[in-house]
Amino acid sequence: MKPLLELVNVCYAYHNKNGETPALSDISFQVQRGEFIAVVGPSGCGKSTLLSLISGLLVPESGSILFAQESGDRGKTGYMLQKDHLFEWRTIYRNVLLGLEIQHRLNEETRARVDKMLLDYGLYRFRNARPSELSGGMRQRAALIRTLALGPELLLLDEPFSALDFQTRLTVCDDVAQILRREKKTALLVTHDLSEAVSMADRIIVLSKRPARIRSILELDFETGLTPFARRDTPEFKDYFNLLWKELNEHEPDAAEREDI
Repeated sequence: MKPLLELVNVCYAYHNKNGETPALSDISFQVQRGEFIAVVGPSGCGKSTLLSLISGLLVPESGSILFAQESGDRGKTGYMLQKDHLFEWRTIYRNVLLGLEIQHRLNEETRARVDKMLLDYGLYRFRNARPSELSGGMRQRAALIRTLALGPELLLLDEPFSALDFQTRLTVCDDVAQILRREKKTALLVTHDLSEAVSMADRIIVLSKRPARIRSILELDFETGLTPFARRDTPEFKDYFNLLWKELNEHEPDAAEREDI
């Protein structure tokens, strides 16, 4: 089966008047249709840069990013950021329709699909409310529906739960994972939270510190159909968490040390 997304030897560095700061080095992996992939790594290693490259906001300095074997076809990629970015002067309904309006795709069919998602995911009766009248979890659900309304094949999630309190975060994590499974979406999640990665993903890509390289890719094997919250109660959850913790905390030589080797 052809992968939906493939990165081949991708490298990127930031440049300013003081010189070059390498961010990513020789990144290669594939994402199959329907997979949920999490990306973890030390703070500042380039995880968000990776999503910016995949989305087309940045261009690799070398290497290739291929969509369904065709380079550069990003038309069906959705991007969820850390904040929901809902507009207070628009109702929840008008917020979730915004992308369709901008792309001139708002019609009876797309409006009916949005109505169904609002109903299925518990927001229909709040469709005329303002964002400030909703909880943080409900706002994130609205932001997800706004993204899904455009019909993306690949969803990029840049720590979308980080602004939520712990209890809300667990609930919304469960909600989002189940929505994506039900909608049969492919997702790539960047997170600092190892528990979140283990509870949601099919595979976890572990990055080194900057310039980020792939240290390992961990395949997760849980009972089929478990929600993220249910995964946390399994014996496997602790084992996978400990493997990730060990992988991320093993000593790595920094750039200066590598020069001395």
